[in-house]
Amino acid sequence: MLTQADGGFPAGPTIWKAEGTATPGHGAARYRYLALAQGSPGLGSEGRVSDTMSHATADRYAWTAPGVEDLGGGVHRMPLPLPIDGLRAVNVYAIADPAGVDLIDAGIALVPAREQLTAALRQLGYELGDVRNFFVTHVHIDHYSLAVELRRTFHNIISLGEHERANLVATREMVKGNGKGFFGVDVLRRLGALELLTGLSAQNRQPPAIVDWEDPDHWLTDGIDLDLRTRTLRAVHTPGHTRGHLVYHDAAAQLMFAGDHVLPHITPSIGFEAAGNRMALSDYLGSLARMLALPDARLLPAHGPVTGSTHERVHELLAHHDTRLAETLGAVQAGHATAFEVAKAIKWTRHHREFADLDLFSQVLAVNETAAHLEVLASRGQVTRSVSAQGTDLYQVAPTV
Repeated sequence: MLTQADGGFPAGPTIWKAEGTATPGHGAARYRYLALAQGSPGLGSEGRVSDTMSHATADRYAWTAPGVEDLGGGVHRMPLPLPIDGLRAVNVYAIADPAGVDLIDAGIALVPAREQLTAALRQLGYELGDVRNFFVTHVHIDHYSLAVELRRTFHNIISLGEHERANLVATREMVKGNGKGFFGVDVLRRLGALELLTGLSAQNRQPPAIVDWEDPDHWLTDGIDLDLRTRTLRAVHTPGHTRGHLVYHDAAAQLMFAGDHVLPHITPSIGFEAAGNRMALSDYLGSLARMLALPDARLLPAHGPVTGSTHERVHELLAHHDTRLAETLGAVQAGHATAFEVAKAIKWTRHHREFADLDLFSQVLAVNETAAHLEVLASRGQVTRSVSAQGTDLYQVAPTV
């Protein structure tokens, strides 16, 4: 369990430490790396909201206010706080009936999040022990870790997508010091970004988590139907943000519990996961297309307000990545050969910031996401990839036939 070491919550910056430790000087940097490594928003955010629901577009963070939002039919949204700049809360969804409650996602294993979850459940007439199931969308710390902690006391059942096995194995190896980290020397060399190593090494030498990464009780397969007494959810495999990400679709009620796959305010980070996945963006684009093959549904995201149409936001995300792919190709056409060089040649965030103006962790994210876009261009035959004698991936425009 993590406890507050310094600062307020959820306003930041806040420093967090493991119980019994005394490292406030390095806590913020280490925790920020942890937060990013376990799934921050992407850097290509458009900053648009297309819904006309209860949250005004003008107030970008209204959805993070503590409490319970009644979505009808026994479904409630409960935002839980996060100590992450730019990502202030995660939505946990309660599906209630007289016999108990099931939760979609769980929040992060921090005292304020646990306290807020307790208060929200009591507002609905339940206690933590009344939670039967945690249906988790993916393995990132802000979705999974509180479920693991609560299970030790209350014996709740945790379900997670079967393709997250590799991420749990890789994360445990990093915790034990046996892994190479999210961005070790080999990865940074491949991306042509070794100059980021000096600044990153101080944070990256610590384990990527201060929680126990236990297995779930159930591994969910793609397409399995979950009987929740009052409704049936179908688990749909949507790799991209992580390789095992699931969304939970309630076709009868036209609800899509979308996790981090489809977010209304931001574009999710792609492939920033312990096990790694070169083709994460290709997987993600395929998963977005899969959403369009399902009936449209109300979008219940993990971060951001509930919105009216999943399909509308999916079209926006596809358009965003089309634009980013065109920008990436343009940078290669201009002679930039590595993911690091290309990332420095394009703009970032909804404010169109220069790469040099990003903080170190955002630069790491930017290079990783650039590499993902380059791999899609390579798979489409628009660029070619070779490997230098130093082990760096080099891209150039594919020759015309």
